[in-house]
Amino acid sequence: MGNEVQIIIKRILKDIQVELSDEFDQNFEREAFFSEAWARRKSPTRPDGHILVDTGNLRRSIQSRTTDNSITFFTTEPYAEIHNDGGEIVVTAKMKKYFWHKYYEATGSFGRKKDGSRRNDKRTVQLSTEAEFWKFMALKKAGTKIRIPRRRFLGTSPEVEKAVRDIIEENLEGYIENAIDFEVK
Repeated sequence: MGNEVQIIIKRILKDIQVELSDEFDQNFEREAFFSEAWARRKSPTRPDGHILVDTGNLRRSIQSRTTDNSITFFTTEPYAEIHNDGGEIVVTAKMKKYFWHKYYEATGSFGRKKDGSRRNDKRTVQLSTEAEFWKFMALKKAGTKIRIPRRRFLGTSPEVEKAVRDIIEENLEGYIENAIDFEVK
């Protein structure tokens, strides 16, 4: 009986691992933590892009590990915690340099007419808005704070608890159905 229990627990943990890995990945498609929508982006740098998906590294970084009787989901990306939990980050001189770099990168990409003035096409207008954003960020004083909204993609929730409960019930029902043998004579 003890060996059968361990087999059932392993099966349950594997099913939870598969199901929740898919659900946590789907949070990036939903742009929500299950039914809790993520705060919309205020910066104009990627107006049509998915929230929290730039390179895809954060999304791909979600991993899990199991022991004989538990499962843990985690990510090793250093910026994951601030996005998952929200909070404030302090502007540093290094960050200001980066913001200026992004500003000059955006302004250098403006479409120009033959006389050197800026075009008023959609792309140039977008880049102009982006450049203004980076300039605004670069002009922040070192030591000021930037608020990062909470955009959970990993953690517990009523949906996670229900999925775990359903997986456990399905596995136990299957075990019980297979364990009881009825003979009619």
